[in-house]
Amino acid sequence: MTDNVLSLSSVPLHTQLRDVLRTRILDGKYPQDSQMPSESELGTLFKVSRITVRQALGDLQKEGLIFKIHGKGTFVAKPKTFQNVSTLQGLAESMTGRGYEVINRLRSFKFIAANKLVAERLQVAEGEVVAQVKRLRLINRKPISLEITYLPKAIGERLEKADLVTRDIFQILENDCGLVLGHADLAIDAVLADSDLTRALNVEPGSPIMRIERLTHDVDGWPLDFEHLYYRGDAFQYRLRIDRQKGEQA
Repeated sequence: MTDNVLSLSSVPLHTQLRDVLRTRILDGKYPQDSQMPSESELGTLFKVSRITVRQALGDLQKEGLIFKIHGKGTFVAKPKTFQNVSTLQGLAESMTGRGYEVINRLRSFKFIAANKLVAERLQVAEGEVVAQVKRLRLINRKPISLEITYLPKAIGERLEKADLVTRDIFQILENDCGLVLGHADLAIDAVLADSDLTRALNVEPGSPIMRIERLTHDVDGWPLDFEHLYYRGDAFQYRLRIDRQKGEQA
């Protein structure tokens, strides 16, 4: 496929066009807040029908990559991505299924002595050796979160040679270690960016950062994975659905 010519493969034309336009947005060829070519211009450029163009643009709008202003046209958005936390999923597992590109940068992997909090969460003795993994997560090539993960030493030794650059830790625990994940306890609060978060997430010092403390257990309720997840407050949301339990009132 050349730059402006879609292939004759079995992949639908609107899907091919969506992928090409998404790549151009992520690469900066269509910068944030810039106006996209009109539907007729895109149809002429890629030699496809207006219906095909509308389908492709509709998909990109659902992904939050573009937005439309009535009477003015279509523009490239600065999307605030979100993760639905009604089910237990890793970031890449949740985001890639909705068309987002997730990239991991492994900052460090080492074995350290567990401090009081980590020891309490993982139910090990204070000072016992645990694995610590630090990863920077990028969504659509923008730094979104810094994750600091602690695991018991035996599990950490199995992750030491795993592919932490392209895979979620949850997937490694399940598929490589044969562990069955059960549930996670979450606590969410806000902190101000310190020097490390400022550098990692490319934000101003003192910027608001969403901090999630997550403790994941296996199916038998034993703690496996304790994390501090630091998200840019201007670029990410956690979403969940809460139902009002119906029953007898006191």
